Amino acid sequence: MSRAIALIDGNSFYCSCERVFDPKLARVPVIVLSNNDGCAIARTAEAKALGIKMGDPFFKIREQCRRDGVRVFSSNYTLYGDMSARTNAVYRDFAPAVEIYSIDESFLDLSDVHPDRRGELARDLRATVRSWTGIPTCVGIGPTKTLAKLANHIAKSIPDLDGVCDLSDEDERAAWLCRIHVGEVWGIGRASLAKLEAMGVDSVADLRDLDPRPVRKAMTVVGERIIHELRGLSCLPLELMPAQRKGCAVTRSFSRRVTERAVLEQAVAAHATRLGEKLRRGGLGTSHLTVFYHTSTHDRGDPMRSVSTTVTLPEATNDTLALIAAARHGVDRTWREAPDDRPWRYSKAGVVTTDLMLLDASPRALIGQLDRKRSGPLMAAMDACNARFGRGSVVPARAGLAAKRTWSTKFEMRSPRYTTQVTELPTARA
Repeated sequence: MSRAIALIDGNSFYCSCERVFDPKLARVPVIVLSNNDGCAIARTAEAKALGIKMGDPFFKIREQCRRDGVRVFSSNYTLYGDMSARTNAVYRDFAPAVEIYSIDESFLDLSDVHPDRRGELARDLRATVRSWTGIPTCVGIGPTKTLAKLANHIAKSIPDLDGVCDLSDEDERAAWLCRIHVGEVWGIGRASLAKLEAMGVDSVADLRDLDPRPVRKAMTVVGERIIHELRGLSCLPLELMPAQRKGCAVTRSFSRRVTERAVLEQAVAAHATRLGEKLRRGGLGTSHLTVFYHTSTHDRGDPMRSVSTTVTLPEATNDTLALIAAARHGVDRTWREAPDDRPWRYSKAGVVTTDLMLLDASPRALIGQLDRKRSGPLMAAMDACNARFGRGSVVPARAGLAAKRTWSTKFEMRSPRYTTQVTELPTARA
């Protein structure tokens, strides 16, 4: 049977998650903002129709939102992540192999489904996801990932298709490819688009019919691979096991400008705490920690400062206490007192690591060896408490209690975390 890949994604996923728990939002323009309520990162069709663009700063569209009745929400990543897990649980009931590509997109292997039944299965999948989770979706099907992604775009763009587009048939696929602009192809960015347009490429069919060799010279092997994928030759297999992370970062903008060293140290300690949680989840460790913090270029008239330093640990670790000590050492190494009349007003800080390795296979230090026998059970107990009672229930004192962090990212319009916090469960009234 022919190979078939389906790409299913949630329509305006963040906004759809908000609508699931508030029926009053149906057919109302909705947008979701980035951290610190900065700019629009998700929009419903109604919001797009009002001219609100992706990345529009909220301070510029605040008045329009008030005037046009746009419902505005701060990002609620806890809710969105849990809803993503629920939708993927449904996908696994329909396909033997699922690759989670992003929080709202997944590739499914439908090769074992008869070609005549794939469209019916996709419609059943959409209906089941909507019934069980409340999330509306679209499904694109094709013999390769690139064609599945393109089919998904068509399914979203053409209402008559009822959210499903199958490009498995070669003749039907050819009819569509000549009607779609090449800029809609997965993997074609601005720079690549300019090169292709200079070569006379306008439609996806034009790109498919190019000689792969000059495209490889202009766009590297990625361009050649795209051409083969558009011709139905699969070059991108499903990645069922996520690749081992090579790096990890925890960075946040402050809700207010920070000028005090104690506040900055608490912030990087909190970021190191979150980094430790992420590393332990994958059984990974790191022996280098980069600490950075900087002022904002938007604060005109203020003195500018941006610093970064890397702290080396004696051996790889994911112990939160060791990571906090390294982060604080980074601040100690780079902190400078500013004149009273010209203070540095820091806008963002973070911790970054780029040398992750499996902790069990990492070499031990001859000098300064960390006590893993003590660290392991202690970190496991802290993680278990946070898993049971909610993240931040148990944290090192250096990181401060979440409720009392004056620098924390601003989420003034965040909805409740309906699915993960008992105290925030929705209440039904007769």
